[in-house]
Amino acid sequence: MALNTSAMMAVLKVFKFMLRLEILIFKLVKIFVYLSDIYQIFQTNVKNMEDSISQKIRDQIKQIKAGELFTIKDFESLNNDNLVTRTLSRLQKEGTIIRLATGIYMNPKKTQFGIMHPTLDQIAQKIAERDKAQIMPTGDTALNILGFSTQVPMNAVYITNGAKRKVKVGERYIIFKNAVQKNFQFKGKLLPLIIIALKELSKNRVTDDIRNKIFDLILESNAEEKTTMMHDLYLSPVWIKELLLPIIKKTTK
Repeated sequence: MALNTSAMMAVLKVFKFMLRLEILIFKLVKIFVYLSDIYQIFQTNVKNMEDSISQKIRDQIKQIKAGELFTIKDFESLNNDNLVTRTLSRLQKEGTIIRLATGIYMNPKKTQFGIMHPTLDQIAQKIAERDKAQIMPTGDTALNILGFSTQVPMNAVYITNGAKRKVKVGERYIIFKNAVQKNFQFKGKLLPLIIIALKELSKNRVTDDIRNKIFDLILESNAEEKTTMMHDLYLSPVWIKELLLPIIKKTTK
């Protein structure tokens, strides 16, 4: 009889344990279902948020003029650089935008001859704007930008007070070389470019055609640019001062 009672007690303990285990499993299943529902809601909210931001990016790109360049920083108000990067990558694959270089994109401008691509100088200026750095083209690059030379350099080379780097654009490169801050004492944009180009040419190679081009460039420059010219002129070598001063006086009356 005692054995039977002992066995019954053991069976009862096992039964109670199984019952508690079943209740625990039931509670865990409820918790799992609850967490699964929360996760689904979270995933839905994240997707809705990403879809909303992606649409904002698309809408903003539609407002960018055809042929205009932009970077990820142009979308910094959205506070989600990773999503912006993914969305821009997707738009590039769709053919909606063109990736020109790392982090530099363009809303394509289509003509009857195909897509009009920007110059290396336009891309370099956009990189400088993004990085909040100052840049200035070196000799051959300046000559080409101004039209003083028809020879297109394989690489566009600039000095900068920002980061030294080499940016690939198609089969060509934009090269940024470090320079001391005194190289950026100019206030304008046009005259420094002319001065750099003239230095590259040297005095003996300045033709009448180049003088005429300089005259036209200065004449067509805006009023703000003209106000900086005398300051920038006095940062140039003597022979360049003697060459440019009469032109500036004639064109800024």
